[in-house]
Amino acid sequence: MPPNSLTSIQHNLGNASDCSGRFLWGAAARVSLGDLLRSTSLGGRLPELSGRSVLLATRDQLATALALIELDGVAARLIICAPDVSSEHLPSVIAKAGVDAIVSDHDAHDRRVVGGRLLVISTLDLAPAKRENVEHRPTEWVLLTSGTTGAPKMLIHNLNSLTAPIDLGRNLGTGVVWGTFYDIRRYGGLQIFLRALLGQGSFVLSGAAESTADYLVRLGAHLVTHISGTPSHWRRVLMSPQARTIAPHFIRLSGEIADQAILNTLHSSYPQAAINHAFASTEAGVAFEVNDGLEGFPASVVGASGEVEMKIVDGSLRIRSARTALGYLGGDNAVLPDDEGFVDTGDMVELRGDRYYFLGRRNGVINVGGLKVYPEEVEAVINRHPAVRMSMVWSRKNPITGSLVSADVVLKGDADQRREYSQIADFKREILQICQQNLAAHKIPATIRCVPALDVAAAGKMIRHHA
Repeated sequence: MPPNSLTSIQHNLGNASDCSGRFLWGAAARVSLGDLLRSTSLGGRLPELSGRSVLLATRDQLATALALIELDGVAARLIICAPDVSSEHLPSVIAKAGVDAIVSDHDAHDRRVVGGRLLVISTLDLAPAKRENVEHRPTEWVLLTSGTTGAPKMLIHNLNSLTAPIDLGRNLGTGVVWGTFYDIRRYGGLQIFLRALLGQGSFVLSGAAESTADYLVRLGAHLVTHISGTPSHWRRVLMSPQARTIAPHFIRLSGEIADQAILNTLHSSYPQAAINHAFASTEAGVAFEVNDGLEGFPASVVGASGEVEMKIVDGSLRIRSARTALGYLGGDNAVLPDDEGFVDTGDMVELRGDRYYFLGRRNGVINVGGLKVYPEEVEAVINRHPAVRMSMVWSRKNPITGSLVSADVVLKGDADQRREYSQIADFKREILQICQQNLAAHKIPATIRCVPALDVAAAGKMIRHHA
């Protein structure tokens, strides 16, 4: 059995006295972990959910967190419904997962979805509970992918695959407070939630309609020490006047390529913090973490033996470990591991010297006259300009080359400073000069626009568009 093998979250939390002083803070309420171990958010109906395939369809992240803690080790399967899953796809999800019970924090569900299934309402008002008569079993955790079109795919994990990257023996000390700009119903947020629970910490959850600025204020009020998000999340943080309300000891980036510009900016903005960027995906799990302050990762980790094994095939990173998802649920034909157990991540890398650098997603390539352009590679170069906060590179149709590279740029500073800088004729020329010095000719943007903001999806990644 692996060293991190766990039977359930509750079993690992221990008893109520061990959890004294530890809290889950939501946007409108807080719950003591010690109280939760003696109580229930499910109205005493936990025994009815034993052995069932349960769809967790809550609006509030705190309600999600409470239900996950109670249902792990009791339900046979937990399907964690992300808030942006379309209602039109829910019947397909329910059918494929064999859902026979729904846990929600509201009862305004389409009756066609609920059907004859058991519906249990979760509440933040805890009630005393006895769990002696509840049968315990291993629970499958099913996460939904964040695909842009069609019904989401469903990936199966269990508590051991989810917690395999977490060093359960590591004591971070007292007073650890975690936060994340992710939603805990996605893999990235769930990882941080589990790190807080199993690492003797507290956790600050964001609210459904809460702005970045308001969340930062709450994080500061609760003295957050450890916080994570995508590079796009962090760029938004740095644009907020409330960025100075937090003084974390540890910053983690994942979900997108962490270029040198964002790493350097975070280091200068939060000099007291250790800054870490990790490669992780719902399919492959957490592969590795980089702690040296540099973009990319050391070439020495590829081919090395250990808990995680990596190789590069045709420029794509492939991963084998106990952290990967166990497979797809519901008859999806996509192959997760190959015959040797490696998962093809679809993330393209390039070796330069003794380090690998991420180029971008294989399926995100822009084809310029038959030549490949990875948007993320161009963005990393544009972001080196000292006036650029963030950028997005996209494909624009062209009758001759098929596509051309275009770039939208968000500038640093307040609205007046951004307007003043964007009107300087030399600005775009400076961007082009940086690109010409570092990129092949077909990768250089044909057009550059200054925009006030870039759209970020619910999963924390930039929304890319084409024209």
